[in-house]
Amino acid sequence: EFVYEALRCYPEAAKTARGRKLRFLSNVDPTAVRRALTGLNQRETLVVIISKTFTTLETMVNARTVRNWLINGLGQQNIRPHIVAITANAELAEEFGIPSQYVFDIWDWVGGRFSVSSAVGMLPLALTFGYKIVHEFLCGARSMDQNFLTAYPRENLPLILGLIGIWNSSFLGYSAHAIIPYSEALSRFPAHIQQVAMESNGKRVTRDGTPTDYETGEIVFGEPGTNSQHSFFQMLHQGRPVPVDFIGYCKSQTPISLESEYISNHDELMSNFFAQPDALAIGRSES
Repeated sequence: EFVYEALRCYPEAAKTARGRKLRFLSNVDPTAVRRALTGLNQRETLVVIISKTFTTLETMVNARTVRNWLINGLGQQNIRPHIVAITANAELAEEFGIPSQYVFDIWDWVGGRFSVSSAVGMLPLALTFGYKIVHEFLCGARSMDQNFLTAYPRENLPLILGLIGIWNSSFLGYSAHAIIPYSEALSRFPAHIQQVAMESNGKRVTRDGTPTDYETGEIVFGEPGTNSQHSFFQMLHQGRPVPVDFIGYCKSQTPISLESEYISNHDELMSNFFAQPDALAIGRSES
């Protein structure tokens, strides 16, 4: 969902996705089901059930609920072309009623939270935006993988970010970490990193079961700027120190300039982007 929100703000991707809708359903709350299905026509809907094990309780309750929605609109005998699965457990998917030719594999060694570059992420994104767009995304992901594999430590971006996190949490004792993207397209990015980091590192024992005597992760939170400035920045500026990652970008995906305004909307956004970390790092004089 985080990648979808980012790509749909990209003009070329928005153009190729025209006429298609991609919706997500993970919460077992029936209100989430209603929001996901409202306005959809069963005859024009493809349901993609994504479950590594095909046993996760919430996922399977939702899967059965949506399957029942298809049956109500199409009849039991007509739903097969409307459901596909992405799973490491093809046998259970077939027991659910999805033929093997409609099952896409996910490798059993890939953790679900790291699976965006597998069929888990690429199938729904490719169905929405087309293969060219997702191929460009994968090329970008590969370039960062190569940086991690081959770059010297001083130029290795993932290594540097990881070491900064360890330094802040384990050595300086900061328990939290804020991620502030000055980009509405990255609105779901903090939540994505929250899951990747906190589900991976939220452990109290080592692999052999020994309790740790140090903090194993950070509390990750964040919202897009400038909204976050009017939400929790008061505490960052005056309450307690929290390491913050600010994410900015040079050119807007959807630029706006008004003749009556001295600067463009994006320049106004970037002015805030530069001012906030400056104020947090340096502060201001008492006068």
